[in-house]
Amino acid sequence: MDMDKIRQLQEIIDGSDNIVFFGGAGVSTESGIPDFRSQDGLYHMKYKYPPETIISHSFFMRKPEEFYRFYKDKMLALDAQPNAAHRKLAELEKAGKLKAVITQNIDGLHQKAGSREVMELHGSVLRNYCTRCGEFYDAEYVKNSDSVPKCAKCGGMVKPDVVLYEEGLDNNIMSKSVSYIRSADVLIIGGTSLVVYPAAGLIDYFRGSRLVLINKGATARDAGADLVITDPIGEVFSQIRVS
Repeated sequence: MDMDKIRQLQEIIDGSDNIVFFGGAGVSTESGIPDFRSQDGLYHMKYKYPPETIISHSFFMRKPEEFYRFYKDKMLALDAQPNAAHRKLAELEKAGKLKAVITQNIDGLHQKAGSREVMELHGSVLRNYCTRCGEFYDAEYVKNSDSVPKCAKCGGMVKPDVVLYEEGLDNNIMSKSVSYIRSADVLIIGGTSLVVYPAAGLIDYFRGSRLVLINKGATARDAGADLVITDPIGEVFSQIRVS
């Protein structure tokens, strides 16, 4: 680990009380949740259908049994625990330095670590609703159901509150995310290769003084960053002190 870069990150964090964090799948991989695009990610696993097909809206409607077989097996990691990155971000928010976490993840680990202002761009596996009457169900209800979870009130099919392929992002969450990024002094982007749009385009709204990228692989935005760190994000944040 490049300790000189860790020192630079510490100085940037110490010098600001208007930080926004934008994170992707790499934030949760250290908690044992697989990402999609790494060599061990979901795109490289062998199923009857490609993962990007299975987690689309049309496939969910057409073949809900196959959708839920994959979803319960690979996307419901209810025993996962927050790692050092999740915990440190929660500490920074509590200390009044971090204004918001904007995440592409659907696992709820930021909230589990104690973060309060979390913009979930792609929804959450922890929220599930009947497609017919809107009744709420938790993730355990879905996990423990036989095949396709059905509503106990009306018998309708229950759907996770996650953004599937072919579905649009929530306009309110996008608007709030843009507002946070536009007004931030420091934007820290971690655990994302910045290739999934429209979420990746949020960086274009940043007008602040320091842009930090923390990702194990290179991103298309590295050249425009003030600091680029290519170590695992949990290991990086474990070195940061919150004063």
